[in-house]
Amino acid sequence: MKDMTLSGQDIQAMDQRERARFINSLSGFKSANLIGTCDKQGLENLAVVSSVVHMGSNPPLFGFIVRPAESRRHTLENILETRHFTINSIGADFVQKAHQTSARYPKSTSEFKAVGLTPYYDDIFPAPFVLESALKIGLVLKEQISIESNQTQMLIGEVITIQAPKRVMMPDGYLDLEALDLVTISGLDSYHVTQRLHRLSYAKPDKSLFPLTREGSPTSWEAFEFNLTHFVL
Repeated sequence: MKDMTLSGQDIQAMDQRERARFINSLSGFKSANLIGTCDKQGLENLAVVSSVVHMGSNPPLFGFIVRPAESRRHTLENILETRHFTINSIGADFVQKAHQTSARYPKSTSEFKAVGLTPYYDDIFPAPFVLESALKIGLVLKEQISIESNQTQMLIGEVITIQAPKRVMMPDGYLDLEALDLVTISGLDSYHVTQRLHRLSYAKPDKSLFPLTREGSPTSWEAFEFNLTHFVL
């Protein structure tokens, strides 16, 4: 089958929703997360996003994109008001509830209540986590960047607290996210489960790559293939 070639004019000629689905698919599989916020009166908001990106590890920073014209404007307003928000991973067992948070609910409606997810608070953090989420991150807003090209905002937060099952933390710091049965997103509305191929050694110019165990220990390709065949990785 012949490959297609599209020009900028072809893309602009697409229907708005078709163009949005198409362009959102181009960047590949993306993390699926729920952003939890509340205003100073305690009214909670929950929004599904696929734009969370790691910005750095020291200090630990994550950013995501907010489109003010959409329902996620409530998310932006709450974060600017309280300076706190949470990032919550989406599990395969509550994908439909998570996706439903993208509906344009009025600000007076809590998406938690509307879709049937549970707000959870700990003693040290003022924004709501999602109780059903296996990986919960609490952040404080550090920077707001206006993107003039399309009038969106990038919000960057510093990690203050993390909650995750201890069993997925490997000795070298790697988190075995696959063990949490998390999903990813492609496009605007397609959800996927994952399958790890392998971990690989730190790349150096004059050394061959070798596989690592899930725990981060060096192994050989022969041992890796044996373990893969016997379903122990």
